[in-house]
Amino acid sequence: MEFIPLYFGDRLTVINPHGTIGVVTLWSRVDYVIERFRQAGVDLDPATSPIAVFGNLYGNGLREMLRNLLYNPQINTLLICGNNRSGSKEELENFFIHDLEPVSDSPVKYLSEFGIPSTPWRIPGTQRLIDGLVTRELFQVSPKLSWLGDPKEDDTVEEIREFFKNFKPQQSKPIQRPEQVPSLPEVKTEYFPSNPRSFVVVRDSIVESWKEVLYLLTRFGRRVTLKKGDRLELQHVKVVVEKPRFEAEAKLKAVNLDPQRLRLYQEELLRGELRPDETYHYGHRLRCHFGLDLLEACAARLKQDPEDRKSYLTLWDNPRDFTAAEGRPCLVSLYFRKFENRLTMSATFRTHNAMDAYPLNLYGLMAVQQRVAARAGLSPGALVVMSHSLGLDPREMDRALMVIGKRPFKVRMDPMGYFRVTLDGNEILVEHRFEDVTLKEYRGKKAERLQHEIARDAALSDINHAIYLGRQLAKAELALKEGREFVQD
Repeated sequence: MEFIPLYFGDRLTVINPHGTIGVVTLWSRVDYVIERFRQAGVDLDPATSPIAVFGNLYGNGLREMLRNLLYNPQINTLLICGNNRSGSKEELENFFIHDLEPVSDSPVKYLSEFGIPSTPWRIPGTQRLIDGLVTRELFQVSPKLSWLGDPKEDDTVEEIREFFKNFKPQQSKPIQRPEQVPSLPEVKTEYFPSNPRSFVVVRDSIVESWKEVLYLLTRFGRRVTLKKGDRLELQHVKVVVEKPRFEAEAKLKAVNLDPQRLRLYQEELLRGELRPDETYHYGHRLRCHFGLDLLEACAARLKQDPEDRKSYLTLWDNPRDFTAAEGRPCLVSLYFRKFENRLTMSATFRTHNAMDAYPLNLYGLMAVQQRVAARAGLSPGALVVMSHSLGLDPREMDRALMVIGKRPFKVRMDPMGYFRVTLDGNEILVEHRFEDVTLKEYRGKKAERLQHEIARDAALSDINHAIYLGRQLAKAELALKEGREFVQD
């Protein structure tokens, strides 16, 4: 039977296509391992060698390798000789020893050729996730695995020589090539890994904040099942709108927001009425429900004492809302505080619908903030929204993706400052600066050491900024090593 690869044929080195041995070189270069086999006196003649093929296995190629072996059952011996950098040796061995175990809590799903989603499987004793379409049971005869060692070690050549000195081809039952091998499935990601309780969004406008919230939910939201259906959920999402304002109609309409509806919602929220067909209304809770106009009370406190820190109000009525059959407010608290000479407002939602309710709520909150600020004689500042349970109905995914649109590349200035990188004698000098003032200097010869010191001080907050600084540090280290001039990009 001739060796015919289904995958990575251009990356495999075929010796004798009729051989019965496959050599797995893990992370080692194939040509280097072949040379070690040649030094051990192994027959590598294409007409007579018992070796069919040499190939790498970096770990992610395991799915393809198993399918190649399944399609070529004449390969009954696998020799492992390479740098086991990522544990792929154990993954391969444990697959044929222990087979697979199911994984029930993974965000990844696989779609088979029939379109049926399935959960991934894990190779026991490892962290390798893999589809369960190829199992040990599908192999007519499981190949015999032998570990010959790391090719750079001196005694490995002797291990190779000893193996082939004692090698005898296995006597096996008649085999035939399978008519079909399970194809590679499409990977369907339920959500990308993250800490689902750690997201913070800082943007200038409500629309940009909303688009980022939807993006985070579509990428990282965990699926939960409620009485009213499935939701994608994140917890404790904090959004800071630095410059809340009513945006241009064209920008609103571009994300399917009706400016007239937004203004009407703002008016209704400030009016404080409760319709007979409503169980609650935010405006009513703020202006009437507790027998006190909470907005006017907060404004009065702040006007009397702009540094007041007691302008905190709740919309949640414990006796009523814990026992009511239906109709509980999602917005549960507001806090007003003069900060940096502006009135900031923090709003807390126990649950928050990220699709339709989110932009309405933020525009409504902006109107509340502006009203209290005007009554208190202050200028409005940032609007902060904390959503303890932020959800998106998966059936609204198409609408959400339309709002998100194409995510453009955009450089944002890091509020924690910037870095100037130069060479000073035989050291890299990194100046942490803010508005042309040097806050701290870092010195060293190694980029890695400087990286750890800057990270220890939490001296930056933007991912793009961190990646940029890393590039500059690496470039400076190379210039220092080679005695060249360094110019920061």
